[in-house]
Amino acid sequence: MPFTGQCAVHRGQIMRLRGAFDEAIEEFTKAVERYVEADTVQAAGLAAAERGDVLRIRGWFDAAEAVYEQARGYGHEPQPGLALLWLARGRVAAAVAAIKRLLAEPRDVVHRSQLLPAAVEVLLAAGETDLAADTSAELSEIAGGFGCVALRAMANRAAGHVALARGDHAGAIGELRGAGRLWHELGAPYESARCALLLGQALRGLGDEDSAVAELTNAHRTFAALGAIPAEREAAALLHPCAPGGLSAREVEVLRLVAAGKTNSEIAAGLLLSEKTVARHLSNIFAKVDVTSRTAAAAYAYEHGLV
Repeated sequence: MPFTGQCAVHRGQIMRLRGAFDEAIEEFTKAVERYVEADTVQAAGLAAAERGDVLRIRGWFDAAEAVYEQARGYGHEPQPGLALLWLARGRVAAAVAAIKRLLAEPRDVVHRSQLLPAAVEVLLAAGETDLAADTSAELSEIAGGFGCVALRAMANRAAGHVALARGDHAGAIGELRGAGRLWHELGAPYESARCALLLGQALRGLGDEDSAVAELTNAHRTFAALGAIPAEREAAALLHPCAPGGLSAREVEVLRLVAAGKTNSEIAAGLLLSEKTVARHLSNIFAKVDVTSRTAAAAYAYEHGLV
């Protein structure tokens, strides 16, 4: 049973990398069950934390938090995934405190490399650019010593993200293109799209708006296809920072789905909203763009390049 549990964990990791998130969740669930049956609860905690990471990427935050707590109950600290969940929920101070504590703890180089990419993410979100730069440099050093393609891709993305935060848009572009290329070669669509999301911002910073929109559109389509809801929303907000008619980023999301022929219940399911909330958004959209029907709203979306 321990060996079949370990196989399920590795299958789940590969599925996550390939963007098969639902299948990955299923494999991690199997791994937890097999480890528990074999009474290897520490390993069950690791598998549960991996499951929580995928749930977080999908935007199922309550479920992710519950699974992270399950991992903790099995004796495994679900970090840095839990810090990333706190960050996604706006608990920036809690995320930063956890990351700084983790960075200060002694770890072997392999486990250190698993922490550093998330640490850069959290520190930059909190405006701790200098510490993020030091963390990124450490990750690059580790990646250079290991010769692992995925680790090099993580290091390049982290370096590009730091450069972007510092306003070095030209420097960010080279790092991010390199990271995106490596992730593409590894067949990792979610990670490739994350690089494209940052790359679009760097291109926009240099005034190359058409290229920026192309990268952001590519990222948005990939996130939507994978069901990575938080990343999809971030890409949508970047694509339409000043939407016509004074529409908010959320209203643009709803309008795009209306134009795609989705019903209120389908929109609610896709955006993790209640149907009442969707109806309220639609009412606001109709008022802002001065239409009285879904058909007219869809026409407005096409006319103004929102789809």
